[in-house]
Amino acid sequence: MSIKKVYLYAEIQVAIPFKDIDWPAINVAMKKEKGLKSKTWLSGINTHSIGGFYEFDSVENAKAYAEGYLAAAAKQLGGSLSVKLFDGDVVADASRDIASPYYADKKEGKSDKKK
Repeated sequence: MSIKKVYLYAEIQVAIPFKDIDWPAINVAMKKEKGLKSKTWLSGINTHSIGGFYEFDSVENAKAYAEGYLAAAAKQLGGSLSVKLFDGDVVADASRDIASPYYADKKEGKSDKKK
């Protein structure tokens, strides 16, 4: 069984204020990556590390992104890279229950009909 919702957390340990990151150009390049569904940018408080929370359509595409694009970006910036992968399928019900924006509420349609 393959995982259809894979989350990747990545952080590049550098000290670059987010205002100095050319994120529009980076976003254009990232949108070309196979299997990438979304990214939420992250900027470390007091550390200026950069990273993100990504959603991919498969473990294979997430790993390829980490080992390719992200590894190259860390090398170019002179920072070390930390990456973790998470199974988004197994946590779906628990995430819906706490109103995660990454999961549609299955019960929404049912509760609307009761009103």
